[in-house]
Amino acid sequence: MRRLALVLLASLAGAAGAEAQPKPDPDWPCVQRRVASIGSASVWSGPDLQAAGAWQEDGAAATLAHKLASRRTTLDEADALLDAYAAQAGPQRQERLTRLFAGVFALTNAERGRVLDGITRYARGQMRFAERIREEADKISAAKDSPQAETPKNLAELETAFTWDKRIFEERSQALNYVCEVPGLIEERLGELARRIASRL
Repeated sequence: MRRLALVLLASLAGAAGAEAQPKPDPDWPCVQRRVASIGSASVWSGPDLQAAGAWQEDGAAATLAHKLASRRTTLDEADALLDAYAAQAGPQRQERLTRLFAGVFALTNAERGRVLDGITRYARGQMRFAERIREEADKISAAKDSPQAETPKNLAELETAFTWDKRIFEERSQALNYVCEVPGLIEERLGELARRIASRL
């Protein structure tokens, strides 16, 4: 029983894949290396974002940037919104579209950062959960190793709690595999938005 609990504790480190390499952040559970923020050059090949001006001060750009950065907005919906925005941008089309992407980039980077922090909190919770399971296994092992007369009356309750906690831990570990993919999905979406905005410059 104790051995099983130790296996569960160790499994968190490999929950996202057995090939995971050592990472600087011991709380980071994903195979993918944690990168705190995306560099604009990795997704944007258009005009300089800073030269376009502050996107927050352009009301229309800021409003649309929030809509595009939201993952609830489909890429088809984004195309329609971009077409309308580009059509009314006038002679400042390139500057305004660049400013728009600056907003999308900033908002997406911020969302991605929140996701990274959420994954770390999730992993820490799993570590605490695994420690609890280990303690439960220790109690069960000690109870079973004790003389029959000293076997606690609540042994069945301990075993039931251990079984349920182990199942929940395993389900959360499986969910972690999906959660670890979210930052990459956010980056892919940002790259696609960058391409679609750049195509309208």
